[in-house]
Amino acid sequence: MSEPIVWLTIFVLSVFVGIEVISKVSSTLHTPLMSGANAIHGIILLGAILVTGTTDNAVAVAVGLVAIVLAAVNMVGGFVVTDRMLQMFVRKKVSTGSTTGGGSTTGGSSTTGGGPTTGGGPSTGGGA
Repeated sequence: MSEPIVWLTIFVLSVFVGIEVISKVSSTLHTPLMSGANAIHGIILLGAILVTGTTDNAVAVAVGLVAIVLAAVNMVGGFVVTDRMLQMFVRKKVSTGSTTGGGSTTGGSSTTGGGPTTGGGPSTGGGA
């Protein structure tokens, strides 16, 4: 069997194995896998830079430049997607106490304006 046919066979089989492995991953593991893929893309980017820098062939430099650009775009995009996914798990800050309804500046009766417990009660003052 010729060498290009062997490489093509390995590539096609690896595509099938990759599709089967990725399709079986649960949704809770997607963020860690994305982070691992970003690390791999960083290694690919470094390898593309090193290989492109050591060649004298113009075609190899052009292919290496395309590989560098694509690896960089893929790596940065992966980090952006990972960051967006992790932002889904960040808790929103709850606003504590508002300046409306304090009662002291309105001059109204004690039944309107909220009184001293407006803004979440005595435990939200952040005092000593």
